[in-house]
Amino acid sequence: VQLVESGGGLVQAGGSLRLSCAASGSIRTINSMGWYRQAPGKQRDMVATITTSGRTNYAESVKGRFSISRDNGKKTAYLQMNSLKPEDTAVYYCNVDFGISNYWGQGTQVTVSS
Repeated sequence: VQLVESGGGLVQAGGSLRLSCAASGSIRTINSMGWYRQAPGKQRDMVATITTSGRTNYAESVKGRFSISRDNGKKTAYLQMNSLKPEDTAVYYCNVDFGISNYWGQGTQVTVSS
């Protein structure tokens, strides 16, 4: 099983980015999918999660600005990030619950300049 993330980069404050996380390999089940982030010197924190049925959960700091979605047919999760702030700068990691195991992506850097 492999998770491939894409979409990170450098953006000015107020801008937008869209992250993607595609799962591939021998996959029977995909339960929840989520995005986490880790800034330098800080712990990894949950940003947003989405269940198989589409129920979402967001960190308070991103509510109203970020939106998580998934395409079950493509085995892909997305994170649409709008109104980005410098404090959103971090490495963003995708996490997928495959039922019997839990995988992390390699991470993608998001840098928001002021």
